[in-house]
Amino acid sequence: MKFVIVLACLLAVAYANEEADVVNSYQEVNPDSFKYEYELTNHIKALQEGVLHDKENWLVKGEYEFVDPHGKHVQVVYTADEHGYHPKVLL
Repeated sequence: MKFVIVLACLLAVAYANEEADVVNSYQEVNPDSFKYEYELTNHIKALQEGVLHDKENWLVKGEYEFVDPHGKHVQVVYTADEHGYHPKVLL
C-alpha cells in the first residue's frame, strides 16, 4: 500500500508544478509484481518496481528526479519494505 501513496505523491508533484507532456510511459502490473516508469518534458522522471516478498509485504525500489526551482538537478533513490521507506537524495 505504501508504494501507492508514493506513486500518488510523485504524480501530484509532477502535475502540480507545471504543464508537461509525457515523453515516455510504461507500466506493468501483475498479482505479485509491478513496474512503471515515466518521463515528462519538464525534466521529471520516475521509475519504480516491486515484488511481493511474502503474502503481506512488498519489496520496492525506485528513483525519481527533477530540476528544482533554482535549476538544480535532484535525484532520489529509494527502497521500501516492511520496515519503511528508505530514501537517499543525490544532488
